Amino acid sequence: MVGKGFHQPPVRKYPQLPMLAGEAIIKYGKGVMKKVRILLAEDHVVVREGICQFLERESDLVVVGQASDGEEAVELTRQLKPDVVVMDIAMPKLNGIEATRLIKAHSPTTAILILSAYDYDQYIFPLLEAGACGYLLKDVSGQELVEAIRAVHKGESVLHPAVARKVVERFRRLGKPEGGVSDLLTEREIAVLKAAATGMSNKDIAKELFISVRTVEAHLGTIFNKLGVGGRTEAVIHALKNGWLVLDEVP
Repeated sequence: MVGKGFHQPPVRKYPQLPMLAGEAIIKYGKGVMKKVRILLAEDHVVVREGICQFLERESDLVVVGQASDGEEAVELTRQLKPDVVVMDIAMPKLNGIEATRLIKAHSPTTAILILSAYDYDQYIFPLLEAGACGYLLKDVSGQELVEAIRAVHKGESVLHPAVARKVVERFRRLGKPEGGVSDLLTEREIAVLKAAATGMSNKDIAKELFISVRTVEAHLGTIFNKLGVGGRTEAVIHALKNGWLVLDEVP
């Protein structure tokens, strides 16, 4: 469970280059790539420090800042420009929903991953609408959190299974649409969007639909352009709000 005695994986050691101009970089053989820069927003110090220590054991991740409340999270995002913000919901001064809205308004390329103890509808859907691209519960393992951070940094959507079920149920309750998305998207694009709504990674969607990952990425790019959105989470929420999709076939 996150924050309570992480299972510590073996530390992977790679030769590191010195930090240059505020950029965290790492050398893999002959190639050089930037580390994923992370801001942690969590008001419980023990949990926050535990997550920080665990994440920094990963050679491709670096925690560049820690915020103890929502206002500090917004300000530190402005200053540090992290790639990913791992955000709690219930925080002093400014909650995670408002903090997410403000961060996405001034830093739209920053990916926000919610890490919360709560899976209430009144949190999930406003946060996804505000621009969060992932929502995990605090019962995930440390390694699941690591993989989720890598995924949202690559532009994927990550939903805890309990959260994904709520998204699916919301689609089901909308009933059959009278028209709309089928006029914009092809049958295959609708299938990709449905799979994305359940929190599948691009790799899992490719396996499910018997197509390549590159084809999934191409379909998603076309969907984003057609719907006028910036990412897969926005596409799913856009379709949800318009009552375009019915996911009765999703288990």
